[in-house]
Formats: sequence, C-alpha cells, structure tokens
Amino acid sequence: MTEVQNREGADSKVPEARTDQRAADKARGQGRDLVTGQGRTEIADHVVAKIAGMAAREVRGVHAMGGGAARAFGAVRDRIASSTGGDADTGSASRGVSVEVGETQAAVDIDLVVDYGVSIPDLASAVRRNVVGAVERMTGLEVTEVNISVDDIHLPDDEAADSGEEAPRVR
Repeated sequence: MTEVQNREGADSKVPEARTDQRAADKARGQGRDLVTGQGRTEIADHVVAKIAGMAAREVRGVHAMGGGAARAFGAVRDRIASSTGGDADTGSASRGVSVEVGETQAAVDIDLVVDYGVSIPDLASAVRRNVVGAVERMTGLEVTEVNISVDDIHLPDDEAADSGEEAPRVR
C-alpha cells in the first residue's frame, strides 16, 4: 500500500498502481500474441478442432460427438483402422467439431449426443466454458463463439443396441 494525499490534504491508503505493462497485459489475457515483431504463429483448424473436441468430451453428460452420419462413418473408419493396424483414434478427437480459425480468433461448432436426464442448457453452458477455456489456454486464440447442436439423446436401454447384443427371443 502506498500513502497518498487526497485533494483535502488527508492521507489515505490506496493499492499501489501496477507499473509493469507485461503483467497488466497478462492479467487481461493479452500476453500471448500469435503475431509479433519476431514472427507469426499459425494454428491449423484441425488442431483447434481436436482441442475443442477433447474439452467437450470431458464434460459429464456428453455421450458422443457428431451427428448420426458422422458417428456411423467414424465407427466404420475406426474398425478399418484397427483391423489394418492403424490408429483408431485418428480423427475421433475432432469428430463432431468444426472450427473456423483466423489470425487471432476462432469460432467453434459442436454436434453432441447427450445422456438422458441431463439438463441440456446446463450441459451446453459447461461445454462452452470448457471449450473456451481449453482453446484459449492452449492456443492463445480468442474464442468468439461456441455453437452447440444436440443431435441425439442416449437412452439407458440403448447400451444393448449400441453393442449389437440382443437378448435371445427364446430360451
């Protein structure tokens, strides 16, 4: 605290002014420019999509990512990759995510399948918070919007249908 005199001449205690501009910029989130006098950093769309996809999956209540066609295509692709010895996770991190990346900003669109019983507005808010935090922290890009589309809801009795196992009709 610094002692200063106000207009009436009385002493008062006020917090010290921050004089370090870098510290002030960092506090406002402006300390990590992607375009500087020393060069430019470009981040590919698929990198931001993977970050956003992983951040969305971390939220409880997100069952899967992508619309029906994307999930079906991804499942086929994963089976082919695993049978040929390839990496089955390639592309799955960004499934259901599309992004638009500029020099300093990014916009994210996410397709979700949610678990039954979860509040969709609360889930959407949590996904937005997690995605914005992860993308901004890892890339330094400002996330201007996160649009969420709920394409399906996962019901508890869908587990047997998802695994392809059906109960026998007769014993």
